[in-house]
Amino acid sequence: MASIFELALGQDFERLHPMLQKRFGVDVEAGYACVGRGIFSEVRRGAWWTLPFLHLGTYRNILFPGQGRNIPFTIENHPYTDGFGRPTVTFVRTLGPARAKKSRFDATMVHSPRRRGIVDYLGTHQHLATDLKLEVLTDGSLHLQTGDLRFYEGPLAFTVPAIFTGTADLYESYDDERGVFTIQLQVRNPVFGFLFGYRGEFTCTYPSLADAVAPSALKPLREELRE
Repeated sequence: MASIFELALGQDFERLHPMLQKRFGVDVEAGYACVGRGIFSEVRRGAWWTLPFLHLGTYRNILFPGQGRNIPFTIENHPYTDGFGRPTVTFVRTLGPARAKKSRFDATMVHSPRRRGIVDYLGTHQHLATDLKLEVLTDGSLHLQTGDLRFYEGPLAFTVPAIFTGTADLYESYDDERGVFTIQLQVRNPVFGFLFGYRGEFTCTYPSLADAVAPSALKPLREELRE
């Protein structure tokens, strides 16, 4: 079976750099996960008025108000089948050195035939969902951009007003000369401007799956059927 990224990109998947094809080819039937470890050369946040957005995001591992340079991180992509039978991939980024207090960005992604693409659930409880726009650039790198943010909890279901959200642009590429993946992200609000961003590089290992089950610590605490 094709990975969720192959399904979303269609023939464009073959235009990705071969190492990005391997990285984003994780799937239960493929039998492997992707775990990256590296250094963020820079993590930065916007001006002081962006702090309320960032502090709010810490409650569900969506954003955080920290900043700095040369910060170790891991990025873990484990494929599994969620409680609703959907092929799912974790996209969990953990920042901080060993034995130190860490910050996490949690996301789980599913392919939605109804929405004709990938739905990205943000945070630990899948309260927030957004569609991902995927674009393969001429150099074989991948650009991911988030769309409108939807909120789901109990009977509530609505699109979050743009003023309370941010659009994230994520770029990943592979440097053949140095044998590393590069990553860069920016989150911007239409009114307040730049909220948060990082850039860095990492290398990957591709551990085999154990019974096709992702580590429980990476899974959301609550699953949402609505996309």
